[in-house]
Amino acid sequence: MTKKEWPIWEVFIRSKNGLEHRHAGSLHAADAEMALENARDVYTRRQEGVSLWVVESKHIVATNPAENGEIFEPAADKAYRHPTFYVLPEELKHM
Repeated sequence: MTKKEWPIWEVFIRSKNGLEHRHAGSLHAADAEMALENARDVYTRRQEGVSLWVVESKHIVATNPAENGEIFEPAADKAYRHPTFYVLPEELKHM
C-alpha cells in the first residue's frame, strides 16, 4: 500500500479526565497503531490531552443535513429530557 492509498483517520482528544472527547482533525495512516502514533505527534505536542481516539473515517456514519427535521424535531416536544429546571450544586463540574 502506498502512502497515497493510506486511509483517512479522524482524531478525537479528551483534554482532561471527566470531559468528552472532541474532534481534533484528520490524518492519513496505514493502520490504527500508526494513526495513534501520528495523532500523538501531531495533536498532543504540548500535552493537550489525556486520551486519544482514532477512527477510520469510513466507519463514521453521519446524519444528512437535509433530513435534520425528521431526525431532531421529535425530541423538541420532550422537555423532560432537558433538565433545565434543576439547580445544580456548585461543586458539580462539567455537567
